[in-house]
Amino acid sequence: QMLMQESGGGSVQPGGSLTLSCVFSGSIYDRNCMGWFRQAPRKEREGVAAANRVGGMVFYVTSMKGRFTISLDHAKNAVLLQMSSLKPEDTAMYYCVADPAWCTDSALRRPDDFAYWGQGTQVTVSS
Repeated sequence: QMLMQESGGGSVQPGGSLTLSCVFSGSIYDRNCMGWFRQAPRKEREGVAAANRVGGMVFYVTSMKGRFTISLDHAKNAVLLQMSSLKPEDTAMYYCVADPAWCTDSALRRPDDFAYWGQGTQVTVSS
């Protein structure tokens, strides 16, 4: 059974930064691909970033590349999402995801392919 605990969300002013964390418990082979999606009110789920557990490959949605950085903390069994230069349109519930299959280029366009989803952590960007 995969358990995922997200943290790090909150309220921040435009231009600010936040770091989200998702700690996993369960088989490491169930999380060969780990990442983040987000969903704003009345909008579809949107991929943010993903990373393979080994090998170092990372994937970003083009619009977020450069502002968001995904990283893995193997010692803590965690995936992190560092967000900077935040904009009001980044306001959303951010979900940690994992899947036994390795990430591919299309992973962030296919939310239904991810077997495991966290409960979400809210990020609000406003002045």
